[in-house]
Amino acid sequence: MALTERETLIWNEISGWEEKLFQYEPTDLEILYEKWLEQTFLLLPEEIRAQFFAKLDSWLFHLHAMVQSSQIQLDARERLLSSARVFSPEVISIDDMRELSIDQLKYIADQQIARHRLYSFAQGGISGTGGVVLLGSDIPAMTVINLRAVQLVAMTYGVEVNTPFEMTMALKVFRAGAMPRRLQGYGWEELIQETNKADDYYFYEGKEELTDASWLEQPLKQILKAAAITILRKKLFQGVPLLSVAIGAGSNYRMTRGITEFAHKYYQYRYLLKKRGDN
Repeated sequence: MALTERETLIWNEISGWEEKLFQYEPTDLEILYEKWLEQTFLLLPEEIRAQFFAKLDSWLFHLHAMVQSSQIQLDARERLLSSARVFSPEVISIDDMRELSIDQLKYIADQQIARHRLYSFAQGGISGTGGVVLLGSDIPAMTVINLRAVQLVAMTYGVEVNTPFEMTMALKVFRAGAMPRRLQGYGWEELIQETNKADDYYFYEGKEELTDASWLEQPLKQILKAAAITILRKKLFQGVPLLSVAIGAGSNYRMTRGITEFAHKYYQYRYLLKKRGDN
């Protein structure tokens, strides 16, 4: 099926965005930091490294399943379908979302994305007030918020995330979106290759490993953010630690902005790929 003029425009926008990913030039500081991170992990025995990343992968898979089956996410799914019925009363299931136009889907996805960026901003602001419990809960809370966002963007474009293939791809979208900018092109290329070569969209037959040393840069940034908040939380303005709140809110917002933008481009690509009949 040929794409409409509007769909072709968005397809070209995705291609331009993809090109920018591969043209990104890392700074000397980014390259130095990447080498330091790799060398630091190489100091650990290989068995310990393998066990660490295996446990981290397992934690992400279990968290993804918990988020997907939670009542909050089930309620969000129903709200998603209700929003779609404003445009077409014939939308009954997530599969039916594909019958909406690209602009209608983009409108619904933008609502979900804006909501979760706000959640991240608020979460960062709360963690910025300091306190061991608040800072300690920031990374798990941000992981949940961003996994929820990826799942809802996927469902907006008619993709159920409860099959082995789609669960793995959603996690890989989350992982690639959380990667440093200089590595996102490789994450995108891997996603597109696995999407295009899949025989069906139920069983997953590719590489299941999700995390490695390069992916840990984002969690380390969150830890550095927590250290900065701890140092600055005593600098009060009218009784409020404005500087640490601003650091927490801004850092979390940027993280979710990057992940949701990446997820939106990927699932738009999937939707248009199916419309073209290429897969």
